[in-house]
Amino acid sequence: MKKIPVSVIIEAIEKLCIQACYNLGDDVKKLLIEAQKKEESPFGAQILGQILDNIDVSKEEQLPLCQDTGMAVVFLEIGQDVHISGGNLTEAVNEGVRRGYQKGYLRKSVLSPLKRVNTGDNTPAIIHTEVVEGGQLKITVAPKGFGSENMSRLVMLKPADGIEGVKKFVLDTVTKAGANPCPPIILGIGIGGTMEKAAYIAKKALLREAGKPNSDQELADLEQELLQKINAAGIGPQGLGGRTTALAVHIETFPTHLAGLPVAINVQCHAARHAEAIL
Repeated sequence: MKKIPVSVIIEAIEKLCIQACYNLGDDVKKLLIEAQKKEESPFGAQILGQILDNIDVSKEEQLPLCQDTGMAVVFLEIGQDVHISGGNLTEAVNEGVRRGYQKGYLRKSVLSPLKRVNTGDNTPAIIHTEVVEGGQLKITVAPKGFGSENMSRLVMLKPADGIEGVKKFVLDTVTKAGANPCPPIILGIGIGGTMEKAAYIAKKALLREAGKPNSDQELADLEQELLQKINAAGIGPQGLGGRTTALAVHIETFPTHLAGLPVAINVQCHAARHAEAIL
């Protein structure tokens, strides 16, 4: 059995918080470059160019990509042959977030929901754990800004609504969001399970390599169809018109009850940040 001290976990999460907020993945940057080449709106192409410049400056100067450094969402894939030693795992995750946001000069945005009193250190984090085979611990830190999070939606469709109901809900969500989530966006869509499962797989879908199609061809075709329809809506970069409203659509599904059709959409702005480490 592999032992992983909580001190190692704290250090890893501290680094991942900073890394995620400073460095946008090459997968997202590639989609932005491709979008700029195809963008028919001169203004839209200019905005995409500014976004790309911002990505480069953030990486070179080691500064936050966006002023909203988000709420830390941490995904843990824990090998069943791993033993966490020296302390509590949840406390270790929050300590890593606390140190990362302090050391990286990242904005601390977390507060109590009704009294609106800031916790002062961007904790607690949102922690998702999954037990997997093996003797490793995979940590993914995904800071989630709320300009896009606020545009996310969940609906319990009727089974009779079917795939057309899913499409309508997705397009309605993007249209109502408009410029608010700082397009171009990436959509994580979760279909099936229960209410909370749909929301979880929608968010987890955003961790997929940006633009990589689902391995299920039927779902891959649906992703492409929705992407084309979204971009035909004309919302464009920053909502100012153009053909680049979304960079990618990622769909994940899970079996559900015969009486339901849960659908969750997690909207992600172009700052689709996450960083991972394997211990």
